[in-house]
Amino acid sequence: MDDVSQSEQLRTAETARAESATAAVTAAQFTGQILPVVEDRFLGRRVTPITRRRVENFKANRRGFWSLWIFLVLFGTTLLAEFIANDRPLLISFDGHYYSPVLRDYPETTFGGDFPTETDYSDGEVQKLIAAKGWMVWPLIPFSYKTITYAPGPFPAAPSRVNWLGTDDQGRDVLARLIYGFRISVLFGLALTVLSSIVGVAAGAVQGYFGGFVDLGMQRFIEIWSGLPVLYLLIILATFVEPNFWWLLGLMLLFSWTSLVDVVRAEFLRARNFDYIRAAKALGVTDAVIIWRHVLPNATVATITFLPFILNGSITTLTSLDFLGFGLPPGSASLGELLAQGKANLQAPWLGITAFVVLALMLSLLIFIGEAVRDAFDPRKVTP
Repeated sequence: MDDVSQSEQLRTAETARAESATAAVTAAQFTGQILPVVEDRFLGRRVTPITRRRVENFKANRRGFWSLWIFLVLFGTTLLAEFIANDRPLLISFDGHYYSPVLRDYPETTFGGDFPTETDYSDGEVQKLIAAKGWMVWPLIPFSYKTITYAPGPFPAAPSRVNWLGTDDQGRDVLARLIYGFRISVLFGLALTVLSSIVGVAAGAVQGYFGGFVDLGMQRFIEIWSGLPVLYLLIILATFVEPNFWWLLGLMLLFSWTSLVDVVRAEFLRARNFDYIRAAKALGVTDAVIIWRHVLPNATVATITFLPFILNGSITTLTSLDFLGFGLPPGSASLGELLAQGKANLQAPWLGITAFVVLALMLSLLIFIGEAVRDAFDPRKVTP
């Protein structure tokens, strides 16, 4: 009964809108007026009706809509991590001059010290020199991800007023490492998702459009390539080269691009026999133009719906590698490394719990966003 009543309400609303529009046109024709053409624009660009429908469908999924805003707020906050968690002051006023250590290095002699080396602002003597002729403004969290807090007691230390989420087994602030680890995880996932999508879409387009031996040969290559043991290759290569962000990104890109090939290939196999594609070929349009301008937009819808889930998998991959010790270099801010510390220090539950909560929250938000994007591009979805 609820579905029937909802359908009746939807038809009634559509009928009312149609009658209103018809009445307006009839009145304009009777009076001889010309109705202005009102275009729907956003930031100066024209918004098509299908795009507006997709936006409305996305907003209709309240869970995905608010998940997007929460994720953007968290990610935007971590992009300013240096201004939120840092062992350098944001601003220093000393002897009538202003300095910004968070943006630039200053030698200790700048503030009346004895050594021309980089200033250690956590040093008590340096703080006395600056306090004698000025003042300092510290970030909300006066620790960076690699700052060791020389607090009394064994490490890892429990949460306190100084370290809100405690310290890890090396005395580093957990909250600061969570902020930096969240940022590097999302940036790695975004970079890997964008690059692998470009390669995967290009490979799927070539397969699906040309077909025949091209499709058959590339399909056999992808089957062999995707069967290679990625983890074993990482372990072997880690013995020769110290892994870093770009090294991991390049290595994971070699194997992650295959996730979108099948989807794009199926769309191109379906669209290449359409009448407008045959007409374009008959008119002499090149294959590159047909792929880029005529077939690829049809495959974009299926591709976009997969991107949040690919991003989710990329973040999980980096976290897993860091947990096993084959990811980012030792000392880097990483959620996987913090999970490994929680496993090794069961007497300090704040390590594993905080890392798990942050990781679970991040992945859940991305899943909810992916569901909303899928609903937005579903042609069967109708927003009342």
